[in-house]
Amino acid sequence: MTGGIGCGKTAVSDRFAALGASIIDTDLIAHALTAPGGAAMDALLQEFGPAFVSADGALERVRMRELVFSEPPAKARLEAILHPRIRAATAAAARVASGPYLIYVVPLLVESGGWRERVDRVLVIDCPEEMQIARVMRRNAMSEAQVRAIMATQASRAERLAQADDVLSNDGGLDALDRQIALLHAQYLAFCGRMAR
Repeated sequence: MTGGIGCGKTAVSDRFAALGASIIDTDLIAHALTAPGGAAMDALLQEFGPAFVSADGALERVRMRELVFSEPPAKARLEAILHPRIRAATAAAARVASGPYLIYVVPLLVESGGWRERVDRVLVIDCPEEMQIARVMRRNAMSEAQVRAIMATQASRAERLAQADDVLSNDGGLDALDRQIALLHAQYLAFCGRMAR
């Protein structure tokens, strides 16, 4: 599962989890790796220095975001530390997943490459860009310019949709969302049943 910032990936993945799907969210893994005592923090401290570590020992996210937006090589250095650890953690979580099917939530699935070969289907959570911007401004207390800067670093809506096997439109209310999720859940169960034969 993927989608741009503010498309509603968490709302959708929470609903799939309630239906019994196993969910592995790479954002949550990244946050755990960069929390106080996280497995990536020693390497991040060595690579970027103490200015990028908060008093409690977590990654200084705002400062890191500013750095990677202003210096592309810094983004590559950050990804070189985080991506292998995220891959290892997702593989470990997949080995113990117990649901009838597994959904990886990968916000940068299109951008990071390598995921298409690891999954059977790509589900894109989609909504109009203006809706994304409004949601993120509300949720994160960011300016429109800040949200647009983040979006500019992500795959475009068209690029994500071009990778999709399934598209879930998250531009209506929760009832509309739940109806689409129920249909996809039934399809995924049927798909898993065919694969098991």
